[in-house]
Amino acid sequence: MAACLLLSTGGAGNAAGANMITGGLTSQPIGHYEFCRAYPSECSIRSADAGPSRLTTRLWKRINTVNASVNRAVEPMNDFDIYGKDEVWTYPGAMGDCEDYVLEKRRELARAGIPLSNLLITVVRKPDGEGHAVLTVRTDRGDYILDNLSDHVRLWSETGYRFLKRQSSTDTGRWVSLRTGDSSAVASVR
Repeated sequence: MAACLLLSTGGAGNAAGANMITGGLTSQPIGHYEFCRAYPSECSIRSADAGPSRLTTRLWKRINTVNASVNRAVEPMNDFDIYGKDEVWTYPGAMGDCEDYVLEKRRELARAGIPLSNLLITVVRKPDGEGHAVLTVRTDRGDYILDNLSDHVRLWSETGYRFLKRQSSTDTGRWVSLRTGDSSAVASVR
């Protein structure tokens, strides 16, 4: 099944719009800023962008497995209910909210050998207007989204989200705007 899905994404991945178009540097979400203060080594990684990862059947299976397993392992709960305050970005225990899922998926996929330059925390706006964080996996067939709201990994353009900003592919502590972004919609360090 995964091989069939991978083959069926081949056309979409080669179509215009399969990869996000980034703009210049933009403000860092406040939660990420605080995460970087708590985990400085996570936010000081600078690397040359070697380009998107090659999407093989093995990589496709790994991405889908990690997305579904983290979604099952973590109970969704907002930061205020867990910590008594908003916007706490951290690795989840038994509970977490969207960015906590993203951090865990990113960590697991990095351990599997995917370069951090292709595992990018991304801020979006859901169709209902609420802010949300997802993980973008950059591949040669397009940018795929891992989301705690779905076990289905999709091309970014097929999610129904409005993409605002994401981590830079060359510096884990920097963020870049996305072509359709609206920076006023996300809490940021100014």
